[in-house]
Amino acid sequence: MGNIPHHFLGYWGYGTQHELEALLNSVLENLSPNLSPCRGEALNFPLSLAGKGVRGLGQKNNFSLQENYPFPIWNVVHIGIDGNCPPLKNQIAAISASGLLTSPDAWVLQENNCLILGREPFGKMPLYWTQQGQVIWFASQLQLLLPILQQSEVSISGLYGYSCFSYVPTPLTPVKEMFALTAGTELVWQSDSQLGKLQTPKSKHIYSWREAPIQLTDEATAITELQTLLKDSIERQIVDLKDEPVAVFLSGGLDSSVVAALLVQAGVKVRAYTLDFGDVGISEYPYSEQVAQFLKIPLIKVAVTPSSIKNALIPTVQALDLPFGDGVCVPLYLLSQRASQETQVIFNGEGGDQLFAGWTNKPLIAAGVYQAENPTGQETFIQQYLRTFHRLGGYESQVYQPEVYAQIQNLHPEDWLLAALNRDECPSLLHRLRRASLMLKGAQNIHPRATALGFAHGLWVRSPFCDLPLAEWTFRLSGELCLQGACEKYILKRAVESWLPPEIVWRQKRGMGVPLTSWCLNDFWHQLGIWLNPETLRANNHFYPHIAAQIVEGKLGAAIQGRRIGETLWLLIMWQLWRSHVLNEELGKQSLDHPFWLHRWLWRNYKIIRNS
Repeated sequence: MGNIPHHFLGYWGYGTQHELEALLNSVLENLSPNLSPCRGEALNFPLSLAGKGVRGLGQKNNFSLQENYPFPIWNVVHIGIDGNCPPLKNQIAAISASGLLTSPDAWVLQENNCLILGREPFGKMPLYWTQQGQVIWFASQLQLLLPILQQSEVSISGLYGYSCFSYVPTPLTPVKEMFALTAGTELVWQSDSQLGKLQTPKSKHIYSWREAPIQLTDEATAITELQTLLKDSIERQIVDLKDEPVAVFLSGGLDSSVVAALLVQAGVKVRAYTLDFGDVGISEYPYSEQVAQFLKIPLIKVAVTPSSIKNALIPTVQALDLPFGDGVCVPLYLLSQRASQETQVIFNGEGGDQLFAGWTNKPLIAAGVYQAENPTGQETFIQQYLRTFHRLGGYESQVYQPEVYAQIQNLHPEDWLLAALNRDECPSLLHRLRRASLMLKGAQNIHPRATALGFAHGLWVRSPFCDLPLAEWTFRLSGELCLQGACEKYILKRAVESWLPPEIVWRQKRGMGVPLTSWCLNDFWHQLGIWLNPETLRANNHFYPHIAAQIVEGKLGAAIQGRRIGETLWLLIMWQLWRSHVLNEELGKQSLDHPFWLHRWLWRNYKIIRNS
C-alpha cells in the first residue's frame, strides 16, 4: 500500500473567489505540524454541469473566475495525500477509513447543480459542515473547520448530549453553527443560480437497518451462510494487501478472535496486539495469549500504566477531534501507536456486539418485556435504554450552572434515540435493539473514534464486521439464533466454534477492564485538581465548580459509586481537555479551593474529623 491516511477541507457555493481562496490558504498555513498538507500540483478538471472547479493539494491555486459566476464555485484541499487518486465523476472529495477507496465511507459530490454530502451507515468516517453566507464549508475533521468560524463557541445542546452519552449525538457537534452528517444519510443543497443562493438542505436516508419480513430459523442453514459471509467480508478487506504484515487488536474476546482466525485462514501475515493493565483492572491478556498460541501468531503486549496514560492523554484528545468520554480511548491510542511501528493496516473486532446482539441487550430485553406487561410503569422503555449509557443524564440540576441548566430545559435526550428505536423499521424487540446499537453506540461512538485513533498514527482501520451484506443478513435472523437463553451471540459462536479454542468461544462476555476509578482516586488524584479545577469550571460557566469533589465524596448521586466514579470523572476530564486542546480556549486562573492538593489519605482523615 503506497498511500497514507489523509483528511480534506473545502467549500462550495456562491462567494467572492479571492476571499474564499485567501481563507482556505490561511487555514492551511496555520495547520498544526501533524496536519500539514502534502504539496503537489493543483489538478484542474471540468465538472459536468457546473463550469469549472479546482481541486487543490495544499499549494496556492492560481486561477480566476469572474465574479457573479452563474454556477457555484468550489475548491478542496487534501491534507496528507500523495495526489495519486483521481476523483470519480462528479466527486469533489471522498475518504475511506480502510484505505479501500473503491468504497468510500464519506463523500462530497456535485450533481445537477447540487452539493451532496454523504456517509455510509456504519459511521466509520465522520463528515462535518458549516454554512457561512451562501457557502458550505465541509471537512473530514472538525479541527479543520474551526478557523472558518468567526468565533468558536461551545454548543450547549452538544454539551448536554455528550454528558448523557459520552459522545455528541449527530447532527450536533460540540461547536455552535457546526454540524455532523448522520451516518447512512445524504444531505443535499440545491442552488438557485439566478439568485446566487442556496436552498435549505434536504436530508435523505440512503440506508436504513430494517428487519426482514421472513426470518431465518434453521440453525444449520444459518451456520453455513454465516461462515461464508464472514469469509467473504475478510476477502473484500484484504484485496489490496501484498505480502506485508497486518495488525489485529486482540482483546481475547470473541469478536477480535474471530477476525484474527479469519485472517490466518486467508493466509495473511498477522501480528496481534493486546493491552496489559497490570495488577489493576480485569486482565484480558491470558485470553489473548491463548488465542495467539492457538492461531500460531506473534502477540505483542502493550503495557498500560498511569504514567503512559497521562503522557498520551492530550495527544489522544487531539487525535479524537471530538470529545469522547469512554475510558478505553487512551489505551487504544497506545495500542495504535505501538502497532504503527510495524504495519500500516490494523484490523479490529468492532461491530460484533452490534450485529449479533451482544451482552448489553439482555437487561434491555427484560425491560422491554416488563414494559409490555406494565405500560404505565414508572420508567418508559426509551428511558431504560438511555440509562444503559450510564452517564450524567438525570443529574442535570446538580451538574450544570444555572445559566446552562435553564438552556437545556427544553432538550430531552430521549429525542436523540427515537429514530434508532423506530418500531416501524424493526417490529421485534431484539432487532430494534440491534438497530439502535448500530446507529448509536456503533456509528456515533465506536467506529469514528477507532478511525480517528488509527489515522493519528498513519494507520488504515479495517472492521470486518462492518460489512453491508453481513449486516443485512443478520436482520434476517430469528431472535433465538442471536440470544438463546442466557447465551448471547449464539449463532456466531456456533459458526466459529471450530476456528478457536472452546474456552474463548463460550466464555462469558466482559467489557474491557479500564481501571479508571483506581487511576483517578490514586495516581491522578492531584491531577484532578488541575483538570477539573473549580476556578476553571466556574469561569467556563458550564459545570458546577466543585463537581469533582462531589463525585469522589459520593454526593452527586447514589448510582455514581465504584467504577461509575472513574467513568464520570473521566467524562468531565475529556471534555475539559477537549476545550483546552482542540477548541483552544484559555484555561484561566486556577484555585486551591479543592481537596485534591492534599494527599488522599490526609483528605480522608480531614473528612472524618470534619464530619464527627
